[in-house]
Amino acid sequence: MKTLQELLDLRFGDIAAVPETLAGNEAIRRLAGRGVVRRFKPEPLPVAVLDTLAAVALSSPSKSDLQQRDILIVEDAAIRARINALLKDQDWLPACPHLLVFLGNNRRQRQLHAWRGHTFANDHLDAFFNATVDAAIALEAFVAAAEAAGLGCCPISVIRNHAEEVSGLLGLPDHVFPVAGLGVGIPATPAFVSARLPLGLTVHRDRYTDATDERGARLRQEAQWYLPLPRSTQCRPLRRGERVRLERG
Repeated sequence: MKTLQELLDLRFGDIAAVPETLAGNEAIRRLAGRGVVRRFKPEPLPVAVLDTLAAVALSSPSKSDLQQRDILIVEDAAIRARINALLKDQDWLPACPHLLVFLGNNRRQRQLHAWRGHTFANDHLDAFFNATVDAAIALEAFVAAAEAAGLGCCPISVIRNHAEEVSGLLGLPDHVFPVAGLGVGIPATPAFVSARLPLGLTVHRDRYTDATDERGARLRQEAQWYLPLPRSTQCRPLRRGERVRLERG
């Protein structure tokens, strides 16, 4: 079993020494070593498991406690088949036992205003932005909870390429929209962990460090193996320098 230090070294390459106060924290170690799963065992999860994980996910922070996010669990086989066909490039999806769709929901706010005879005052970018962020926070909370329970997950951003069709299939009304899908199930293979850009490029102090300035260029040159992978190689393990595979344990 890899330590927190080893996991972060593999992921980032430029991590400093992990403090003793964090080194033995199992929850943090698990988060540092998490990875995407795209191959699942066929058996479905009990309904109560999905509902409990959804409740945990929806316990996550929400902007002004407005709760502008929902989770839609796709159970109808015909709807699932239509979505699978739309996302045909996700060849792992038909064998995944569960598909969830995380929704941004700005509809409830508008309804509450209308019921009370008020004009909806925030009909600008915030109406979309806040609901999207709320849904993303809930998605991450669901993933963290599911993985803590020994399950595997794979977010599906490409569902937004078919937002209109998916919205129709799922009966989404105006101002409710798909932010991301999520495949969930019991892992059939170990998770694969993607390398990340070095912290020197992505963690800033006091002022933003542009990747195109002198220091950023040097860091970028030192971290060539962290650059994004072409689409054709994103879903398979590669040698160090392209993608890192970490054992569960």
